[in-house]
Amino acid sequence: MRITWLLAAAFLVALLAGCGEARVDFHGKDITGVMDDLSFTLTSEDGDTVSEEIVADKAVVLFFGYTHCPDYCPMTLTLLAQAMNKLSDPQREQVRVLFVSVDPERDTPKLLKEYTDYFGPEVIGLTGNKDQLDDVTKRYRTAYGYGDKDEEGNYEVSHGLAMYGFDKSGRVRLLMRNDQPVEQVADDLKALTDL
Repeated sequence: MRITWLLAAAFLVALLAGCGEARVDFHGKDITGVMDDLSFTLTSEDGDTVSEEIVADKAVVLFFGYTHCPDYCPMTLTLLAQAMNKLSDPQREQVRVLFVSVDPERDTPKLLKEYTDYFGPEVIGLTGNKDQLDDVTKRYRTAYGYGDKDEEGNYEVSHGLAMYGFDKSGRVRLLMRNDQPVEQVADDLKALTDL
């Protein structure tokens, strides 16, 4: 009787293990389950208050920056645009890039739209007030800060460098860097659309 019970328990454990999160061989770092599901309340590049519902049923790449960024942000958006161009039309339709500006003083919705439109229709600019930005940056374990203003009022903004990939159910799956080859980023985007 005890052996039968032990066999039944082992079978149940094996069955439950099979119900876990599917693992994927990403080129970036697999962070499945390490952070919260995609969630935010921010202002869109159209000036509307939006939530994660704007990308429902889409794979998402989320990263933080600002339009006056001299290097990282334009390089990252260019990399993502090049990777998106390697996807088929149906695959590209399943992916959205959320560029969250942590510089709301300068990055108005209009400026965000002009900036993101340059990189493709799949890129959506978002920003928010300090409380909203603090909420979303803390959720995804990143930070931002402002440098001193110069005589013309210009300043730099420090921000995290990670790109976070979410599957079509809004679950965090992937951490990417902008020094990965375009082909690897494209492969990871395709993998996100298959989850």
